[in-house]
Amino acid sequence: MKFFHRLLLLSLCVLGTSPLAAESARAIIVKAVQAKDAAEQRTLISSLLGEPDEAIPDLLVAWRSDQLFLYQAPDGTTVPVQLTGDKDAAGARAALKIIDGQPLTDAAGQPLRLTPAGLTAVDHTSGLRRVMKTVLDLLDVVSPDPRKRLKAVQTIALAQDASKLEVLSARQPLETDAQVLRALREAVALIRLKDPSDEVKITALADLKLLSTLSSTDFIQRALKEAEEKKNAPVAAAARSALTSVEAHRSTVDFLGTLFRGVSLGSILLVGALGLAITFGLMRVINMAHGEMIAVGAYTTYLVQNIFGTGITIPFFGFSLPIPGLGLTGAAYQWYFLAAIPLSFIAAALVGIGLERSVIRFLYRRPLESLLATWGVSLVLQQVFRLMFGANNVQVSSPVYLSGNWTVNDVLLGWNRVFVIGFAILIVFGMWLVLSKTSLGLLIRASMQNRTMASCMGVRTERVNMLTFGLGSGLAGLAGAFLSQIGNVGPSLGQNYIIDSFMVVVVGGVGSIAGTIISAFTIGGLDQVLQQYLPHWAPGLAWVPGIGSFLQNLAQDAAVFGKILVLGGIILFLQWKPAGLFVTRSRNLDE
Repeated sequence: MKFFHRLLLLSLCVLGTSPLAAESARAIIVKAVQAKDAAEQRTLISSLLGEPDEAIPDLLVAWRSDQLFLYQAPDGTTVPVQLTGDKDAAGARAALKIIDGQPLTDAAGQPLRLTPAGLTAVDHTSGLRRVMKTVLDLLDVVSPDPRKRLKAVQTIALAQDASKLEVLSARQPLETDAQVLRALREAVALIRLKDPSDEVKITALADLKLLSTLSSTDFIQRALKEAEEKKNAPVAAAARSALTSVEAHRSTVDFLGTLFRGVSLGSILLVGALGLAITFGLMRVINMAHGEMIAVGAYTTYLVQNIFGTGITIPFFGFSLPIPGLGLTGAAYQWYFLAAIPLSFIAAALVGIGLERSVIRFLYRRPLESLLATWGVSLVLQQVFRLMFGANNVQVSSPVYLSGNWTVNDVLLGWNRVFVIGFAILIVFGMWLVLSKTSLGLLIRASMQNRTMASCMGVRTERVNMLTFGLGSGLAGLAGAFLSQIGNVGPSLGQNYIIDSFMVVVVGGVGSIAGTIISAFTIGGLDQVLQQYLPHWAPGLAWVPGIGSFLQNLAQDAAVFGKILVLGGIILFLQWKPAGLFVTRSRNLDE
């Protein structure tokens, strides 16, 4: 076995310089098939290590499965062939030439079908099969695709297969991808943990300490347990040191991941609260149906997804409303979300404008009545969602370009959340342009400063109210579109975010865009941090007299307890600054 491993190591180290490497993989396999000496066959097959030809696994598996044969042509030449496909009535199968993968033909150019009985089977020995297995196992380690190399190295690492150690070590100086190189170093260290030598184990643990990979935790814990059972103090100390380093890295990864999720949640709260900040700041209307505008955007995304696909049938007041689909597939279908973004804005804006024209405009300067009316509207809209889409959640699939993630030092950055953060920044910039560089923004700011004076100057304040309400509702629709990429869509989706949106607006300062931005990211970040760390802090609450056990039990439901703490903090903050972070001054407010 050592001879074979060293032979493979040699072939890997001289990859690209040997005469065999210059030949095609099929030509090398043809030579091996026709070779008479078993050692020569092993040498030829081992030289395939590092060849990216996709024919290698198919041909080697066929060889091991007794599907390779030697065919004697009428002119006396020997042609190595592979029998493939289904057998016909006579037991014959299609014959492909190994040298080029093309069908074997007769003198007239017609494909031949052959039976194994009329051919010479290509033999294989146990030593040759071991070499084949090693080549197949390590084929992806030298694949041109870094993702395949990474997966292959990680699989070998989990198996801790000592027979692959020399090849993995030799691959390290040739590897160009940083992530794969890190995985190679980890794989080598994990395999060396199985070495009987304490010195080798300690060196491997030192390498794992430097790498601090999360996947090595179980292996280090196992090594620590074995060392403690054998009372091997040096190895146990090295394992504890490595484990401490990994756990410290895990804490950093958890914190950064929590921070990233908090920023993405803050981005969604920001988009949802921006519209609420504008409408509340301008019209002083407490719109309890704002959450349903979020749901309108999410359901619009769901509809667009189905329209791009096979279509959907919606129950509509006792009738079935069929909506045909475009039947798109592949890349064309994946564009549905980009089409859903503006449509979600438009749909929610139209619903908001209809709400303002039918209900809100009769309730200006009547905050209690507007609150109750919009609350009733929210209940009606939720029931409409249940009648049209069902009481259960519907699934909106993420397109391919939002389904993956980046891994930065073990911190997963989901593409969908990165997209939400980036798009929220664009929306904030767009709102700044609308409010400061457009005529609509000028009219909105004039009405905010002094509605009566703006009306006297010819500003159609009712139209401004309608457009502003539509703008705020459209922004909520965008928030719903983003939420559809992070979770499920249901009738009560908006209710999960309406309270948070109001808290963002109040804490930031009513009508203040800058305050809304700061408040959204602060509340979103705190919410995620508390949900992540409260279960770890729960044991420390036992000392609280009288209610220690209650707080411990509550802390186990981190989401609920986190929101309670955030709400408590907001109440205390508003006691200190009742107007929020930034106070919006206007003549109306001063009066």
